[in-house]
Amino acid sequence: LVSWEAFAIMGAYKYMEELWKKKQSDVLRFLTRVRVWEYRQLPAIHRCSRPTRPDKARRLGYKAKQGFVIYRVRVRRGTRKRPVRKGIVNGKPGSSGAI
Repeated sequence: LVSWEAFAIMGAYKYMEELWKKKQSDVLRFLTRVRVWEYRQLPAIHRCSRPTRPDKARRLGYKAKQGFVIYRVRVRRGTRKRPVRKGIVNGKPGSSGAI
C-alpha cells in the first residue's frame, strides 16, 4: 500500500532548511529585506543574541547554551583594497567605492 515516508511531517529545522533553499519565495525575500535593513542600522561588529539560521548553526556545531557566542561582522563588498605606499592614489576615486 502507501509507505509511511509519504506521511512524514517535517520538523522545524527541516522546514527552515527547505525555506532557505527557495530564496526567491515571498517569505524569504521579505525576511531578507527586513533583516538587511536591521543589520545596516547596527554597528559593523556586534554580538547577536541568536543565530540567523539556527538549523545551519546547529549543523556547524552550535548549541544554545552558555559558552557559545555569536558575532555578526560586516564585510566590505567588492575586491580587496590594494595596499598603496606613501598615500599615493593609484586609480581614480570612482573605483574606491566612495562615489
